[in-house]
Amino acid sequence: MSIKSTFRTHRTGLVALAAGLFAFANAALAADPIKVGVTIAQSPPGSVSQGTQVKDGVEVAAKIINDAGGVLGRKIELVFEDTQGIPEKTRAAVEKLITSDKVVAIVGEHQSSGALAAIEVAHRYHVPYINTNGWSDAIREKGYAEVFNPGNYNSRVAIAMAETMKALGAKRVVAFCENTDYGVGLAKLLGAQLAERAPGVEYKYETLDRAGKDFLPALLPLKANPPDAVIEIMLPPAAYIVLNQLYEQGIAPSAKTYLYDASGIADYPDFWTNVSDAAKNMLVFGLYHPKMTLPDLGKKVAADYTAKTKNQPSRLLFQAADSLFVVTEAIKAAKSTEPDAMIKALEGLKWTGTRGGVSFSTEKAGYRYHQWLDIPYLTFQITAVKQPIADTKIVQDPGQKLDPARIEKAK
Repeated sequence: MSIKSTFRTHRTGLVALAAGLFAFANAALAADPIKVGVTIAQSPPGSVSQGTQVKDGVEVAAKIINDAGGVLGRKIELVFEDTQGIPEKTRAAVEKLITSDKVVAIVGEHQSSGALAAIEVAHRYHVPYINTNGWSDAIREKGYAEVFNPGNYNSRVAIAMAETMKALGAKRVVAFCENTDYGVGLAKLLGAQLAERAPGVEYKYETLDRAGKDFLPALLPLKANPPDAVIEIMLPPAAYIVLNQLYEQGIAPSAKTYLYDASGIADYPDFWTNVSDAAKNMLVFGLYHPKMTLPDLGKKVAADYTAKTKNQPSRLLFQAADSLFVVTEAIKAAKSTEPDAMIKALEGLKWTGTRGGVSFSTEKAGYRYHQWLDIPYLTFQITAVKQPIADTKIVQDPGQKLDPARIEKAK
């Protein structure tokens, strides 16, 4: 064999070897999991019950996705960080997830104060951030391209509350809100909506410390002059304390005063462990009820969750699942985990999730930007102690007006 032919043979072999190694490297890379960061409160002072529901929701969704073959031939891997519900810890968690864990997106946050801290980091690194349960409109008002919200938002709740107060014929309304962006923001929005939709209503709100344990100084003045309605805009554990103290003092619910839960806490797994007689006759803003009609994906998530935990599903379960599903839907549509491609895909998303058809507004106006606007909601009433949500009384069906005749008044 000539030197020239020998060289040609070796060169051909080297090229084939290099191609083989390149193909092997690409196959290995393709098999690597797609990492998604999840920030939740897993320890106090944050709402651990919320964190647990969000964790269950994204885990159920991840299993469904992975059992179906993953995304682009790759499995989804969840990377959890405990924020304790503290904004500074949330900010640090997002920084770690992006820079150290190399996640392609962030989901999971369930408190507005944490979400507001987190989006600053996601925006700086240009990483998609799916807000699971931060209701504060300030999150969308930032106008960050990276931030999308398939969860509820304060303006929707404020409008619902104002219309409910008008339907009830309330003339004097008092709200107790927690000292967070979520609580104060919603209390202020309620005032604006009442002024627009029920201008004859006298309204005031009082801010309470979400780490507090004795709220009697704020509640007792209502005994002498009870309002027509008391609205609670707080998260556990403080919310439970407020409800119990309102009941123990005979303030609400009562024959004179309606009690309205704006935070949707009645479906929390530990609700009846912490609140007993205090919740009977309470009206609840609801994002989920077992009697609501769910798409097939919602039914699948609910069934898998019950099989996994033996618990009944809650609205946080569906919100958490959807926040992960929209990430994977964006990756599939974009055929990429690059931020710009994912963001473009999310803006064009038209997809049926666990609760209905999801799409994100691209209107850059206040709370509307990258918000799923048509989230279904209803109003239900608890009519017995330790009553399962499925047995509560729906007094306002999704898309319908509240019917006061369906409400049972406390005696």
